[in-house]
Amino acid sequence: MSESFIQGLFAERLGGSSFGKDTKIYKFEKIKRAKAAAMAADPSTEILDFGVGEPDAMAFPAVVKALQIECEKSENRGYADNGIPEFKAAAAEYMARVFGVKGLNPETEIIHSIGSKCALAMMPDAFINKGDAMLMTTPGYPVMATHTEWHGGVVVELPLLEKNAFLPDLKAISAADLKRTKLLYLNYPNNPTGASATAKFFEEVVEFAAANNIIVVHDAAYAALCHTGAPLSFLSTPGAMDVGVEIHSLSKAYNMTGWRIAFLAGNSKVIGAFAHVKDNYDSGQFKAIQKAGVQALATPEITEEISAKYKRRLTQMVEALKESGFNAVMPGGTFYLYVKAPVASGDGTKFGNAEEASEHLIRKAHISTVPWDNAGSYLRFSATFAAADRADEERVISELRVRLAGLGLKF
Repeated sequence: MSESFIQGLFAERLGGSSFGKDTKIYKFEKIKRAKAAAMAADPSTEILDFGVGEPDAMAFPAVVKALQIECEKSENRGYADNGIPEFKAAAAEYMARVFGVKGLNPETEIIHSIGSKCALAMMPDAFINKGDAMLMTTPGYPVMATHTEWHGGVVVELPLLEKNAFLPDLKAISAADLKRTKLLYLNYPNNPTGASATAKFFEEVVEFAAANNIIVVHDAAYAALCHTGAPLSFLSTPGAMDVGVEIHSLSKAYNMTGWRIAFLAGNSKVIGAFAHVKDNYDSGQFKAIQKAGVQALATPEITEEISAKYKRRLTQMVEALKESGFNAVMPGGTFYLYVKAPVASGDGTKFGNAEEASEHLIRKAHISTVPWDNAGSYLRFSATFAAADRADEERVISELRVRLAGLGLKF
C-alpha cells in the first residue's frame, strides 16, 4: 500500500508516477556493463580505462597538510555560510596572478561553492521562470540543463561542430529563442572536445550577451589546464563583468575532485543573486577545506606541474590513436582527446553510432572510452588513466597502440 501511495506523489519534474520505471539504459550504465562483461570473459586482461573524467592522482602534499592542520582548529568547526573571507581573497589574488583579471572585489564579486556542479545547478533558480530559455553547448555537462527544465524553462542546444573549431554558432540562434533566453552556459577549455576559446570568440560572446540581455555563465573548470599559450579567462574580456560570471573549480586543476570546492567570480548582481539562492541550499563548505583551498590557490605552480603531465600523456596518446586511423590532434586544454568514432571493425562489425563503437572497444580490446552522439559520433579518451609513473604511462599507451592495431578499425 505504501509503495503505491509514494509512487503517485513524485514531482512531475522527475517523471511523476512513472519515476523509477524507465527501462532505458543510459550510456554510462552501458559502459559499466560492457566493462563487467569484458572482465568476466577475460579476467586476466587489464582494462585500459581512458573513460575516467577525474584526476588519477591525489592532491599535493602541501594542500593535504594544510587540511590536516586546519581540521584540528576549533575555529573551523562551525558553519561557513557563504564563505570565509580568506578564501574569497585568495580567489581574487589567483584570478589576478593566473589570468590577469585584476581588481575583483572579494566581498561582492566572488563567492565559494561546494564544487562547480552545485553552482551550475543552482544558477537557474535565480533567473529562470516557466517559459524562459537558456542556451547551452552540446555535447556538454547535463546538469547545466536539468534545473532549467525543472523550472519549466526551455533548453536550446548549440551544437559543437568540428568545422567551427567546436565553438557555438551564436548567429544561428533563432530570434524567437533569443527573445526568451536569459542564460548562456559555456565551458572552455571544453569537456568533452578539448577545444579552447579564443579572445576574439569571448569578445563576440560579450557583444552577443549585451545586445540580447543575456547572462553568461562560463564554466572554467579546465581553464588553468591550458596546452597552447597562457590560460584565458572570460572575465579578461572587456565588458565581461557587465554580462556574466565565471566558475572556477579546484577539482581538475589541483587534483581536488572529492574536496568539492570552487568559486564564482564576476558581475556583482549575479553573484548576489546566486548567494541568496545558495544560502537557502547549504551552509557552506567546511572551513578547513576552504583554508586548504587558500593554500592551493596560492600555489598555481601545482597546476602547471599537473598540466605538464597531461600534455605529456596527450602527446603520446595522439600519436598512438593516429596510427590506428583516428583523427586525433592535441587539444587546446583539458585532459581529453575527442576523436571521430570508427564506423566498423576489421572483423566485419559495423557501428551505427559512437556508443556501439565504444562498447566494441571494451568487449574486444578491453579499452574503455566515453561515447558522444550529440553532434556527430565521437569518442572521448582521457589522459587521467591510472599509471604509477612515467614508465607505466608509456606501458599503458604502448598497450593501447597494440590493441587498437589489432582491431583493424575503419573510418
